[in-house]
Amino acid sequence: MTSSSRRKPAPRKAGAAPRAGGNGAAEGDKPARVTTARRELVENEMYEQATRLFAERGFAGTSLQDIADAIGITRPALYYYVKSKDELLAKLVTEVTNGPLNELKELVEQADLDAVGQLRAIVEIIVRRRATQPARFRLLIRSEAELPEELTAAYDESRRAVLKTVAEVIEDGIRAGQFRPVDARVAALGVLGMCNWVAWWFNPGGRDNEEAVTDQFAEMAIAALRRADHHTLDGEGPQAALKMLRQDLDHLERLLKD
Repeated sequence: MTSSSRRKPAPRKAGAAPRAGGNGAAEGDKPARVTTARRELVENEMYEQATRLFAERGFAGTSLQDIADAIGITRPALYYYVKSKDELLAKLVTEVTNGPLNELKELVEQADLDAVGQLRAIVEIIVRRRATQPARFRLLIRSEAELPEELTAAYDESRRAVLKTVAEVIEDGIRAGQFRPVDARVAALGVLGMCNWVAWWFNPGGRDNEEAVTDQFAEMAIAALRRADHHTLDGEGPQAALKMLRQDLDHLERLLKD
């Protein structure tokens, strides 16, 4: 074996993601095999660096070469993960919007959770994502007007699906007598707005603790909707709901007479 064949590869930048080519692949070559873990590592780093650069320089002022340099891989290697800036932006939007939606869909399918438990878990999912990935969400909101038409349509559809999912959980809680009889859609908008706002003020590593903030927001959402402990459905079905409604109306009439 010649000395040139034993030559050690150049050291990689500190903190950079593993090169997409993997062990034994020439720099810039399409890797023969990339493990799921490594792909997720590189893609996450790609999202983080793209988010930072888009925020600092704007979408038009950032090139794929800038992103590749920030990750620590070559531009040809980056092409294995994304072919253009538009595709990268689409991937980023999809990751930010569909990630929570997929988790919420799995959540509501769990038969062992009632509406209160589901609402708590929903708030925890969204707040945790906004607290751990605030820059991605802020970039998405700031870029709404610049998104391509087809991407805007997909983004709007995802948002509507999230809203519908949360509203249905609240509606289930109302029917079960766990939540007050409110407009479920308006209540869902309030819960989502409260959770999404975390991305604008939460400071990882600062005075706010992610777990404490998540727990507090979950308690606040439930407290805003929960009926008093003594005021629950006496039975099941429409008749029980009508009975509770009559009780509410009687209470309101007494207040008006005072």
